[in-house]
Amino acid sequence: MMAFFCQRALLLSLAAAVSVYADMKLDCRPDLVTLVWTESRSQADTSLLRLGDCFPTSLSAREAVFSVGVNDCNFRRLVTGDQLMYTNDLTYVSPPGSHILPFTHPVVCAYERPKDWYPLVYNPVFHTYGQGDLVFHIGLMNDDFSGPAESTSFPLGSFIPIMVSVVQKSHQPLLLLLEECVAATTPELLPESSIYPIIANKGCLVDSKVSRSKFEPRQKSSEIHLSLQAFRFGLGEEVFIHCKLVAWDPIGLDNTNKACHYNKEHGWELLDNSGYSNLCDCCESSCKSRRMRSITSGKHGIVQNAVLGPLTVTDVLS
Repeated sequence: MMAFFCQRALLLSLAAAVSVYADMKLDCRPDLVTLVWTESRSQADTSLLRLGDCFPTSLSAREAVFSVGVNDCNFRRLVTGDQLMYTNDLTYVSPPGSHILPFTHPVVCAYERPKDWYPLVYNPVFHTYGQGDLVFHIGLMNDDFSGPAESTSFPLGSFIPIMVSVVQKSHQPLLLLLEECVAATTPELLPESSIYPIIANKGCLVDSKVSRSKFEPRQKSSEIHLSLQAFRFGLGEEVFIHCKLVAWDPIGLDNTNKACHYNKEHGWELLDNSGYSNLCDCCESSCKSRRMRSITSGKHGIVQNAVLGPLTVTDVLS
C-alpha cells in the first residue's frame, strides 16, 4: 500500500510575529511524520510545544522534535477526492506570567489516496462516556501502560495502573485533568457510602502523601496515567473508583486546574511543569475555585463523571 502514497507537505503561514522568531520543518512520510521547530527566542521553553495532544519526542534548548504517526496526536483525517489529508495544530502552551504569548500553527500532510483504502473502525476497550463530540475513557492497564490489564485483582501494596483519556474529534487540543477521585465499595456513590479519598482539592493526589502513588509523565495532553498503590480500603471486597474528569484549554492551568502529586524529597510537584509547582501549594490547605477562560462557554471546562471497576485488592498474607 505504501507505493500508492505520494509525499507532500503543505505548510500554512503563521502570523508574522511568530515566523520571525522560529522555523518549522515538516517531513510527511507514509508511516511517520517528523516536525522540527527551531526557536530563536531564549525565553521560549520548547518543552511547552504540543503537536495536537502529543509532547515532543526529543528536546534541546532551542529545538523541539516530533516523530509520530498520522494516527497519533489527534491528527484529523479528511478525504477529498483522490487525496487523504491529515491536519493538526502545533501549539505553544504559555505558562502563567510568561512574556511569550501562546500561539497555534497549522500542520497539514497530504497523501494520494490508495484505491483500496477504507476507514478504520475504532473499538474502545475502556469504560466509555460520551459528551458532545468528546469521548472519555477510563481503564485498568498493564504495568507499562502498553495495553489493558489482564486481571482486576491486585495484591496489597502493588500498583494499579489507571489510564484516562479523552478523544477530541473536532476540538483544539485539550488538557485532561482528574479533579477528584474516591474509592468506594459501591458502583454508585450514596450518602451512606464509605469512601477513600485518592484525588481531592482540585487535582491533588492526596493518596501520594501516605503511599507511593504518583502520576506518570505525560505522553499526550489528552491522557493521564496514574500509578495507584493498592490500599487497605475495601480489602478483599469489590472496589469502584469514582472520578471527576475535566478537559481544559492547555493554557488554563492554575491552582484549581492542575495535576499534583507528592514527592517525598521535594514536596508537592506539578505534573505538567515542575517549574510551576507553586500551583500545588494549596494542596495543604484549600484550592479555591475561580472563574476562568476555557474551551466551551468561556467559563467552565467540560466535566465528566466516570466509574472504574469493580476491582479487588487482595492481602498477600491471607
